Amino acid sequence: MSLKMDYNYLGDTGMKVSNLCFGALTFGIVDDSVARPGQLNEADSHLLLDRYVEWGGNFIDTADVYADGLSEKIVGSWLSKHNRNEFVVATKVRFNTNPKDVNSIGLSRKHIMAGIESSLKNLQTSYIDIYQTHCWDVGTPIKETLLTLHDLQRAGKIHYVGLSNVCGWQIQKIVDVAKDIGMLPIASLQQQYSLLERHSEFEEFQVCLNEGIGVLPWSPLKGGFLSGKFKRDEMPSPETRIGFTALEEQKRVLQSQPAWTILKEKDAAWELLDIMKDIATVHGKSVAQVALRWLIQKKIVSSVIFGAKTLQQLDDNLGASSGWELTEEEMQKLDEISKPKAEYPHVMISKVNVVRQK
Repeated sequence: MSLKMDYNYLGDTGMKVSNLCFGALTFGIVDDSVARPGQLNEADSHLLLDRYVEWGGNFIDTADVYADGLSEKIVGSWLSKHNRNEFVVATKVRFNTNPKDVNSIGLSRKHIMAGIESSLKNLQTSYIDIYQTHCWDVGTPIKETLLTLHDLQRAGKIHYVGLSNVCGWQIQKIVDVAKDIGMLPIASLQQQYSLLERHSEFEEFQVCLNEGIGVLPWSPLKGGFLSGKFKRDEMPSPETRIGFTALEEQKRVLQSQPAWTILKEKDAAWELLDIMKDIATVHGKSVAQVALRWLIQKKIVSSVIFGAKTLQQLDDNLGASSGWELTEEEMQKLDEISKPKAEYPHVMISKVNVVRQK
């Protein structure tokens, strides 16, 4: 096995990232009734990070709210044992980090300033490579948010600003205000994107193409469904995410762990899996690798954020990075079977405009 990964520039920046990014959402075990299954302790998390680096990975993504802050701390304790400059570390700010404090949420200057200090301490580093707004904040003027982030860039505490979970007009608004105040261009957009979730192609990714913003897909396997390991007539184990949400007592269905009861009724999803299995067989690859490779070969994608619970899962996912490609015909076949339905005005726009290619 060749332990080698490919690298891309992050959007229009001069910084290179491995084309598969290790997502640290599963790092840290908390006592939470709605916790995700498959969370990892510190030792197991470090074991996977070590293996990821053996493959050549250099990009780690976390957030201040993952596992109530434990994820950042686990990444930080691992990072403290390595050469910090060899890695690209991304984290996020926006969601509530202290329910007892009304200002411990949002994208205000107050919360961002508190958030960056907490994240730097947790990550045991003096700077963060990509500091991402975790979602839009309707309560804070975007100019306040961006001026604060600009100050952090000039202070050397963050290098690049990224976005996550935003719609098209919000991205364009952010881009325009950033230009107006003279800060560095927005570097990245972390957005849910997979063969089962392509809605952002209509608007969000068009803004990214025009503005040189690199896309970082999250949930590339849609809670594990696109790994191909599930059967339509068999309830998944509650140890899996989509099996966990299928339990009657579980009321919280997340984008990263969709409900099995919904997925099993989607004929198109199972037809997609059949085609993916055929393609996987041709290449001698797993279904999950096909799902990841489809994203990697999208020109707008800089790196794909994936998660893993075991070394076996990790090795399988990383096998999508380098050394093989889906053919143009296979890409087109997957594009067609997973094509999202266009509504007005997109259906009209697509008939009169040619999509701009980089």
